[in-house]
Amino acid sequence: MGALSNLRVLDLTQVLAGPYCTMLLADMGADVVKIERPGGDLIRSNPPFVDDAETEAYGGYFQSVNRGKRSIELDFGDDEDRADFLSLVEEADVVVENYRSGTMAKYDLEYETLREHNPQLIYSSIRGFGDPRTGETHRQGQPSFDLIAQALGGVMEITGSADGPPTKVGPGVGDLFTATLNCIGILAAVNHREQTGEGQYVDTGMYDAMVSLTERAIYQQSYTGEAPTRRGNSHPTLFPYDAFETADGYAVIAAFGTNHWREVCAAMGREDLAEEYPDRASRLEHRDYLREQIADWTLERTTDDLVDALEGRVPVAPVQNTEDIFADPHVHARDMLVPVEQPGTDAEVEIAGSPIKMTETPPEPRGRAPLLDEHREEVLGEEAETPADD
Repeated sequence: MGALSNLRVLDLTQVLAGPYCTMLLADMGADVVKIERPGGDLIRSNPPFVDDAETEAYGGYFQSVNRGKRSIELDFGDDEDRADFLSLVEEADVVVENYRSGTMAKYDLEYETLREHNPQLIYSSIRGFGDPRTGETHRQGQPSFDLIAQALGGVMEITGSADGPPTKVGPGVGDLFTATLNCIGILAAVNHREQTGEGQYVDTGMYDAMVSLTERAIYQQSYTGEAPTRRGNSHPTLFPYDAFETADGYAVIAAFGTNHWREVCAAMGREDLAEEYPDRASRLEHRDYLREQIADWTLERTTDDLVDALEGRVPVAPVQNTEDIFADPHVHARDMLVPVEQPGTDAEVEIAGSPIKMTETPPEPRGRAPLLDEHREEVLGEEAETPADD
């Protein structure tokens, strides 16, 4: 029994942002019914596969963000399927969709219609540019993906080497951060409904979310009147706070506090630097020279040696790849790699666990992702039984 085991969520989303949001809810115990359009979520066929794409029900992309959900396939253009959906809405707590603005209205299934069937419904949307209900703009109705959101929201402009091009952040933060904010909004709406009995519309736009994510660049623009740009792995106002090459890789050091700075200087055998540059202002002013001193020192050591020299006294870490992560006992102790069945094979695969830890109702992936329409009879049968139960 998870913390949200009392919630029924109708998940109309596909690809990444929406499914990640509802995955978070499912991990916390919500009954998430994934309502898929004919043919299913566009991302079901996306690789990687364990062995054979022809025999496996879906790839790793779909498995990762749809674990623990139930699936039914509905065509909103079909009168019977539309009626089935409305019957589910009457008993649902939350509906989540990530279509373009206006798509649900084509089927007369927009928020206003669904609210007539369930006044306490929480209706949540994730769109590239938000919904007109919460602030109308000329961009609404345009398609958007992570890359578009990162470009518009300033993420790419402040990511990458100073002498290189604007660079997309590796993970799809335009999707994932937006999804996380949307999940928070849904839970806030649930709490409001508990107090008032009122449902409401929750709207999170990817562009908006990226502006929120780049909060540092926003206040820098306001305070200085200058647009921040790329600084590689360094920080505009903290030093040292950077990645340094070692003899066999890279490590990061975050020693901008004076106590940590002194520890770095002691490990280097350069107490003179601690004396000559005793405060943050002096270190920032001479950051180029000081970075060279640190870089010369780190390059003479392996990553393990460097970490051993500083760990416990200074914030330091190796730059890890996924092989390193899979080998890290910390990751296993925190249950951050979870095995699930891969349909169409005899194998299990591992997906990322839940980073939300709770002592009484610990969130966790609750089984593999569903087969397309796997739970039709189960879900619609439950609705057919509801009047008799009443």
